[in-house]
Formats: sequence, structure tokens, C-alpha cells
Amino acid sequence: MKDLYRKVTKMEQKQGENAEVLQERYELVLERIKEIGAEGMGHPALDAYFRKTAAFLQKLSDYYAFVDQGHMRDAQLEQLQTWNHDLYEDILPEHYGESWGNPAYGTAQMDEKWGQLLAYVYKTLRDGIVPAAQGDLEDVLVRMELLVEIYSTCVGTWQEEQQLPPYETIQQIVYWHNSDYSDIRAEKSIREMACPEGNPAVEIIMEADLEDVRYLYRYGLYVTENELEIARFLCSLPQETIDIMADTYTEGYRIGFEVTGKDLSIKKTVDLYYHIGFERMLHKAVGNFALLGLKPVVRDVNLEGAKPNRQYSYDHKNDHGLFWDKALMQRKLEVMKTAYERYKQELRGYAGPAVVEIFGEEPFTPESKPQAVKLSPEQQKLWVEYNAKVMELYTQYIPMPERSFTIIAFPVPEIGEDFRKIFEDTIKVNTLDYMKYRQIQQCLIDALDQADHVEIKGMNGNVTDLSVNLWKLQNPEKETIFENCVADVNIPVGEVFTSPVLEGTSGVLHVSKVFLNGLEYKNLSITFRDGMITDYGCGNFPDAEEGRRYIKENVLFHRDTLPIGEFAIGTNTTAYVMARKWGIENKMPILIAEKTGPHFAVGDTCYTHAEDVIVYNPDGKEIVARENEKSRLRDTAPAEAYFNCHTDITLPFDELGELTAVKKDGTRIPIIAKGRFVLPGSEALNEPLEQA
Repeated sequence: MKDLYRKVTKMEQKQGENAEVLQERYELVLERIKEIGAEGMGHPALDAYFRKTAAFLQKLSDYYAFVDQGHMRDAQLEQLQTWNHDLYEDILPEHYGESWGNPAYGTAQMDEKWGQLLAYVYKTLRDGIVPAAQGDLEDVLVRMELLVEIYSTCVGTWQEEQQLPPYETIQQIVYWHNSDYSDIRAEKSIREMACPEGNPAVEIIMEADLEDVRYLYRYGLYVTENELEIARFLCSLPQETIDIMADTYTEGYRIGFEVTGKDLSIKKTVDLYYHIGFERMLHKAVGNFALLGLKPVVRDVNLEGAKPNRQYSYDHKNDHGLFWDKALMQRKLEVMKTAYERYKQELRGYAGPAVVEIFGEEPFTPESKPQAVKLSPEQQKLWVEYNAKVMELYTQYIPMPERSFTIIAFPVPEIGEDFRKIFEDTIKVNTLDYMKYRQIQQCLIDALDQADHVEIKGMNGNVTDLSVNLWKLQNPEKETIFENCVADVNIPVGEVFTSPVLEGTSGVLHVSKVFLNGLEYKNLSITFRDGMITDYGCGNFPDAEEGRRYIKENVLFHRDTLPIGEFAIGTNTTAYVMARKWGIENKMPILIAEKTGPHFAVGDTCYTHAEDVIVYNPDGKEIVARENEKSRLRDTAPAEAYFNCHTDITLPFDELGELTAVKKDGTRIPIIAKGRFVLPGSEALNEPLEQA
């Protein structure tokens, strides 16, 4: 059975499959899965595993048929909710302790290697839910075939030898599954980015009855009361409010092209990222984008539903360590390049992402499980190399100097009983008078442009003591160091930022509590020497080394060090006060949080891959600090120039004792003292702080 599936799959891929052949394969594999559910090997743990996975795949097949036969649109809400819950039930927190998707459970039933691999396969099968909702038979089919091949190998060896096949045999099946289908998945991903036609998500946005929340279940993503309530809430808002939300979002996108001198008229598609429930706003936004000559595309990876279990996602984030090697890396890069080449003409019209973020979800601190897959040192290096080469391909076919983006954020009902008031306040924050901020921020820039470096010190228990070295202006009349950032690509308004000079940037950055990429860090401390991270730690775990591993995986992304890529001063004290007013500091997204105090990014600069594009501030001065000593290597040693990450860490005003610009002669220009702006011309920023 194993060999038959392997040969048929490869042969039919070469010939180019049609719907009839896919259907025939699907019927064959489904019959075998039904047999798996009724059979038994005699190995208690594997019998339980295969019964569970076969039952899930039969349920997935039923769901695919339900969608394929058009029942999704006619079903009652209760029926859709039952489908959705049943498909995700096994990995919900209350069931996860005994789920085969939990590597801790799997390794308790088998040994560590088998447990990790079986958990990975189970997750791979579960990842077929969204393709099933989209009617993607091929995607569902190849996942089913993976299980059948593993089962056939296990049962065959057990019947012949009364023992399991070597772990390496099953690992190789998984390896070749990833390799064999890399081309199909790469092609789908690039096609979704390049071609607006036939996009399932866009169809929902533009054609669904958005007053009927049943549309949410058409995505196949997990749906909770949070998503239902945000959809109902947006439908309750007057059209005027929806227009303000959508107009702020799309106008920021347009201005992003305008202020950087990029030609939007030659672009054809805009890439929407969003959490389901915001379709009414997006419906209006799509109309706005049409006036700019842009059609929407939505990739599967851009869509977010409710998170069934964030620990489940965290447990599986390094699963590629089960099979990751140089040959597979090269295979994935080759098929990705082939896909890019196929759609290169369409990709010339790709304008960039337009993102709607959410905030308000309960904070999450993961458990670091010893049973979860860890990358070896060699795999870490290969993974870093792979991501760098993926970005090289992306920028080859979608030049960064020709594209732009925008990001806006809104709360969701999970934020608490004050959701509606917080939502209203967020709209106010997102639509602040950018001309007022532009003028105040210019005062800050005029002072900072005189400085040799900036000194930042903490207070109230914060031990930050950091000196940031700045670019040296050659022509102050025509050049500037900091960008005057108003409400364009990063909504809301409120920061001035620069790429620091690495040499001479040294000291300690400390934050008592911060959320980065959805994860909490307590007493995060990072030490810099000449702009590079030399030490780090946090108080999340009793074991300091466990805290270091946590930071290395999720902030340094497996690297030994990163540079400081950005130094900025957030000026949006209204947003800062809003967070304190509602007690949601720990739920604010980086997008807004970075505007609520000085922040420092580790990784690439804000001008990554676009350093040679000349940009100007509203006062007409060229922003010259667009690179640092690392990104300067982009032409001679590109692998050393970019890190493909950028994580902002904000120091809140109530932990900020001093931020001072220091001239070459030692003259000091105080900017912020004891959490208040003291530079003449910036006093208005204190008004929200005093009124709080």
C-alpha cells in the first residue's frame, strides 16, 4: 500500500492531475482510513493513535463533503458551531493534556522521538481544516495519504516482525512528504499573493451577508464568542464610524506611498491581513482601495481566527527540527523560486500588506516543555540561513523600494466589559491630529539633530542605563537624523525614530514587563556593547538559563546576537493614558505600545532592504540615518547585513527617569525627565498625562 501511494503520487504529479484523478485517489485513501479505524495492530499506544487520527480524518472528510455540497451557507448557526467545536475540540486546553497533539502526552505513551513525531503528524492532519473549508481536495488528500503510508509501514513491520519499524523509517516518510509537496504549497502561497481572482476570503468580505454571523464559519478557522461579538458589534456601528475606521486605514496606505515618493499607480494588488470579524470595515476598505486602482488578495497565512490553544502552537513552533536539513532547505528554496518566477509579472503589481491587528486577548506565558522539539545548533544556523534566503527571494521579485504597507489595530471583546468604550477611545487614538504631532515632533528632531548621542536612564526600579550613538550630520541645513513619523504606515501617529550608530551604543535596557509577539517577558534585561547584544535575561522562570533560552528562541530567533536596529521616542501620550485608564497595558499591541515611550528594536533597521531610497521629512530635509554598520554590508556580504526580524521594546514613561540629547562638547539638552517632556515646544504632550 505504501509503495502504491508513493508511485501513484509522483507519477500523477508529473502528468498534471485533473479533478477525476484526485477524486479517485481521495476515494481510495478514504476507504483505507475507514479500515484503519476498524483495525488494530496489537500495539496499545499506536492502536490508540491510529484510531484517533483515523477518526479525525473521517470527520474532516465529512466536513469537506458538507462544504463541497453547499451546506455551509444554508446550515443553522447551531450546526456550524457544532462542526467548528468538534473539529478543534481535541486541542482545546481542557482536553490538551490527553491529546496526541501534545508532545508531552505522546512521549508519555511512546519514547521521546516517536512521541514528538506522532504529535507533529497529528498537527499536520489537523492543519487540513482550513483547506477543507476552502474545498481544496488536493491539500486534504495528501494529508490523508501521509497517515495511510505511516500506518501501512507500521502495521506491515509489526505483522512480519512483531516490532515497530525503525524510527528513522517513519521519520523519512515525514521528510519526503515535506519535500514532495513543497512545490504545491509554495505555488499556492505565491499564487494567493499574486492573483486576486477566486480568493475565498475576498469572496466572503464582498459577497457574504455580514449581518448574519454564520459567514464566520466559512473560513474553517476556530470561532469563539469573541469573533461573533466583534462581527455583531461592527454591524451595530453607524456607517459613518465604519467609514472613519476604513478611511484611516486606506488613507494611511496611500500616504505611505506618497511620502516615500513611490508610484502607487503602477500597482495592482493590496495584501489584506486581518482577524475574522472585521469584514464590515474591510468591505468599505476594499471599495477605497479600488479607487486607488488596487484589488485585494488574502493569503491563508494572513488570516487569524481564535486561537484554540496557544500552548499547542508554542509546543509545535520548532517541529521542523524533526526533519530539517540542508537538502530540504535547498528543495524548498528551489520550488519557491520556481513559483516566484511563474508569477513574476503579476508580482510586479503587488503593492504590499495592509494589516488590521487586534488586541485585548488574555496575556499568554507559555510553558517550556522538555518534550517539545528543539532545533540542534546546526539546524538553528540552517533555519537562520533559510529565512535570510527567503527574504532575498522576496525582495528579488517584490523590490522593497517599490512597495509599502500600513498597520492599524483595534480591540476585541475579550479585552473586558469596557470593550465598547475602549473601542471608541482607540478610534480617537487612531485619528489624532497628525499636523499637531508633526509640529511637536519636529521640535524633538531639531534638538536631537544637534546631539552626538542620547543617554537614557530608568527610574522607579528600572535599571536602564543606555547610551545611543547617533549619525553625524554633514549638512544640517539639508539633512536630518530622525524620521518624523505621523499616521501613515504605522497608525496611530506618534514617534520619531532613527537607525543608531552601532559603535558606541552600549549599556543596559531593562523593562519590568513587556509583551513581544504575543509572549510576556518579566524583568527583561538586554545588555549592548557597540550596538550588539552581549547578554540578556528575564524573570519568567526560576532557572535563569531557561529564561535565556526563551529569549534566544523568541527574540533573537536562534541567533547568538542581534544589533540594535532602531531608537525611537514615542510621543502618543494619549494612547499611554488610554492604556492606564482601562488597565490594559499588558494587552496593548506593539503597534500602539511603541508610541507610548522610548523604544528600541533589536534586529534590522526600519529601512531594511530600502536603504538606498532617498526619503525626506515634511520639512524637506533628507533622512540620512537609513543604515548601520551591519546593513552597510548589503552589497558585499548580504548574509551578514540582514537578520529578518525587528522586535520593538518600549520603556514606559513611568519607568523613564531621563532621556537627554548630549552634544559633542558635552552640552546636555533634556528631552524627557521623570516621565515628562521638558523640551520647549513639546509641553503639549504632557497634557494627557496631567489630566489622567
